[in-house]
Parts: sequence; structure tokens; C-alpha cells
Amino acid sequence: MARIVCSQLLPSIAPPLSSSLLQTKSFQWLKRSETHFSQLVMTRRFSAAKISMSLRAGIVGLPNVGKSTLFNAVVENGKAQAANFPFCTIEPNVGKVAVPDPRLNVLSDLSKSHRAIPASIEFVDIAGLVKGASQGEGLGNKFLSHIREVDSILQVVRCFEDNDIVHVNGKVDPKSDIDIINLELVFSDLDQIEKRMEKLKKGRAKDSQSKVKEEAEKSALERIQQALVDGKPARSVSLTDFEKDAVKHLCLLTMKPVIYVANIAEADVSQPESNFHVKEVMDTASKLQCGVVTISAQVESELSELPLGERMEYLKSLAVNESGLGNLIRATYAVLGLRTYFTSGEKETKAWTILSGMTAPQAAGVIHSDFEKGFIRAETVAYDDFVAAGSFAAAREKGLLRLEGKEYVVQEGDVMLFRFNV
Repeated sequence: MARIVCSQLLPSIAPPLSSSLLQTKSFQWLKRSETHFSQLVMTRRFSAAKISMSLRAGIVGLPNVGKSTLFNAVVENGKAQAANFPFCTIEPNVGKVAVPDPRLNVLSDLSKSHRAIPASIEFVDIAGLVKGASQGEGLGNKFLSHIREVDSILQVVRCFEDNDIVHVNGKVDPKSDIDIINLELVFSDLDQIEKRMEKLKKGRAKDSQSKVKEEAEKSALERIQQALVDGKPARSVSLTDFEKDAVKHLCLLTMKPVIYVANIAEADVSQPESNFHVKEVMDTASKLQCGVVTISAQVESELSELPLGERMEYLKSLAVNESGLGNLIRATYAVLGLRTYFTSGEKETKAWTILSGMTAPQAAGVIHSDFEKGFIRAETVAYDDFVAAGSFAAAREKGLLRLEGKEYVVQEGDVMLFRFNV
């Protein structure tokens, strides 16, 4: 039923045409604005327990668009099998990736730390989706369940021509590719909402508090359902924190923030904006309020195999100054609404991941639950002040160190030392 109704209202998807396909050789950060990404974060909420582990970004797309090649490049030593045929990835591959942050080494050097530990994100290579996945086509239901387990979606879209590599739909058409994936996510969410609404109609809540939550969930799902039928993702619906909490157990696919990864050719590396397909992805992403990163999965894969000393020369030969992977990782970090604070001492300097808006006790809890339970105060120095002073002791002498209490909201780049008693 959901598929019939939605098919009538969502943009139609062009049928596969002739064959033309992938070549991948290039990369570049295309369009990133902090303001734009802040609109994507949709007030996501995670527990300190989950933040203390790596959050997951799922790499999705149609078969043979370069997902596994990109995954291999991102994790460098990834073992995903990249091959020229659909469904070469059956089980999702997971790799933990460091978030590039030059501040980490600066602090480590100042503190003469024995080691520096960066923040990290887990990337998951999920097998290719096809049209009809929500009805089981191409092992679709299994793959959709893998997407439910991630916190954000990186949708790889092919933006280069190569007749030697098979495209599942026979034509390079980014708009159609995006529509296919998005439509399957919408159908899957609609099916799940319909099943949940049937249960809610029976009203099984046993106490007044449960009834209030059920009503909130029902109200939220009705609005989300209408948005999906209108072709809009669940994340476009304005919900209260209470409503978000009521529906979060459904892990709706279209509630997750999305970045479109335009996979381009080497010839487009220095000027990706000149690629017609990239422009199409940018226009579509703008309408959907999603981020865009341009990258060449194959070039990044080749780059990762070079000795560190040769990488910069390779980049210069392509008329670019940096690899696109760092930007992709940072963009993923930003779209999840994550922030970094540091602890720094002789033993180690470490970057810790928190959600924007977390208080000092919550940030302490990311290190250990005892830190949050017994929190007393946090000795805090802004990153720039710490660098200018050179150490905690010097910052204290210069009056740059602050004693922050339980209500303090941790700021990006804070260097912190927690005092607690359990």
C-alpha cells in the first residue's frame, strides 16, 4: 500500500538505458559550509555510553559506484573486496578511522606526551542497493537492516564515465541513482511506520505515562508518514525532544543525516564544479538539505598505497593541495553534530568525541562513568590559550585556566582536567 501511494507522489525514476560507467580517479572537497552542516544535525541525541564508542557512518549506493573502493581508501588497510560486479560486498565491512586534527599533535608536543590518540569514527561498507530493495530485490531487506544500524549515511553517487565498468542501470545518471536509493529508504520507513501504527491502534499502554508517550509517538508518526508520502524524509519533520525520544526505537532510515559523495574522475579533480553530474548532485542535495563532498575513490585508493613522502607530489601533479579523505571524514564528524575536547599530559594526549551541547559532567562520562557520577569540577583552558601558555601550569599562572562546574557546556577544542570523587 505504501509503495502504491508513494509512487504516485514521488518523482518518477527513469528506467535503465544504455551502458556507460565508472572510472575513478580524483578527489576534492567540493562544498562544505559549517552553516549548511549545522542545518543537517537535526538535534540528534546520543547517550554518553554510545558517544564513548565510535559512531557509525554507513557507505551506501547502487552496486558498482565505488563504495568498497572508497571504504578501502578511507581505512587504508580495509579488506572490503572491490570487484567489477554487483553484490561483491555481502556482509558490511567495518573500519575505525581517525579524525584528522592537527591540534592533537600540537598539544602532544607541548605536553611531551608519550602518545597521541585521535578521535575516531567507524565507517561501514554496506552492499549495493537496487530498485525494489524494500521488497527484497537484490538482498535488499538484509542491506536495509544494515543501514538501520548506522548513525549517518554517506551515499556514493557515480559522476564519471567509463564504458569498461558495469553500471547496474546502464547509464550514469546521478539524479536517478539518488532517487532510487531515497525511494527505497522511504518505502522501507513507510512499511515500518504502517506496522507500528497498527500496534499503536490497539493501545496497550498500562499506565498514564506510557499512554502519553504512545500518543506522542502516534502524533509524530502520522506527521512523518505524511512527509514520506509527499516525498520528504523523516528528518524534515519538526519534532519535540519528547517525540524524537518516542520514535527513536524505530531507527527510521530517512531520519539519519546524509552526505552525498560525488565520485568523480581524475580529469575533474582540480575543478569538480565543471562536471555536469556533480552540479546535478549539488542541486539535488541542496533541495534535500544534505551535504556534498566530491572525491575520486580510485585515486584515493592509489594515494593510500603510496609512501607518505610521495603523496604530496602525487597531489601536486593533480593540481590539488590535499586529499579528499580528510575532508570526507571531517564532514562526517560534523554532520553527526560531534565536537572534540582534549585531555593532555605526559602519559598521553587524547581527543574525545562529544555531542554539541554536552555539559562538563557528560563529557567526563565519555571517559568513564565514574567521572560523571563523582564530578566535582573541570579545570578548563581554551585550545588557543593553552597553546599560547604552553602548559596547564602556565595557563593557571596567567589566569587562563577556568574552574567550570556542572552546568558548563563544553566548547570545541577545550583542554580539560576533571576533578571527581567516587
